[in-house]
Amino acid sequence: MTEEIRTLKSWVEESEHIVFFGGAGVSTESNIPDFRSDEGIYNQGYKFPYPAETMLSHSFYKSHTEEFFDFHRKMMICTWAKPNAAHLKLAELEERGKLKAVVTQNIDGLHQMAGSKTVYELHGSVYRNYCVKCGKFHDVNHVLEARGIPLCQCGGVVKPDVVLYEEMLDNDTVENAVSSIRKCDMLIVGGTSLSVYPAAGLVDYYKGKKLVLINKTATPYDGRADLIIRDKIGEVFSQI
Repeated sequence: MTEEIRTLKSWVEESEHIVFFGGAGVSTESNIPDFRSDEGIYNQGYKFPYPAETMLSHSFYKSHTEEFFDFHRKMMICTWAKPNAAHLKLAELEERGKLKAVVTQNIDGLHQMAGSKTVYELHGSVYRNYCVKCGKFHDVNHVLEARGIPLCQCGGVVKPDVVLYEEMLDNDTVENAVSSIRKCDMLIVGGTSLSVYPAAGLVDYYKGKKLVLINKTATPYDGRADLIIRDKIGEVFSQI
């Protein structure tokens, strides 16, 4: 165990109001590709007619709806994925009363599968889908099993409850995340480059003395961190 991980373990034990803020790197150890790394979706060379970032935009969803759902089904829905050591440890810390909330940029639902109860999904979830016409919610299988564009019984399009590029984050989710971060005595940030806004800006609301960054590469917030660990987040959490 490194000195940094010993410090992290000690801080976790002495803290009573921890919040975890995570990004795509939390899920890569569950074999879900991130976006911008060398192995990420943007660099894997899949034969789609448009760049991935374009296909995940609101305007593309509106103008090329069938192509959007083809990409969404093939690349964004990962029902085969299982929680890894990081998800499981966070759920354990919540059960012990130490962790008060998980704030995540991921849409894969793995925190809930691991047992976490208070999870603020900034970018939504592939497991929630709703009819844009009548508002009825549908499960992920409704989207997976549809041919072409998934439709509701009323004839409306069933849209994934995820935040696409050009769309705003949900106000209630953001407010809950901000409130949790403001109140916590320890903020652990893991698996995110902290380069995507407005989500990355949530770190600014933390005013405590235990800001921990766990990421394999540098982030714009490294200069403000009280502890930096350059390692895979699952491997780190498996040691605390």
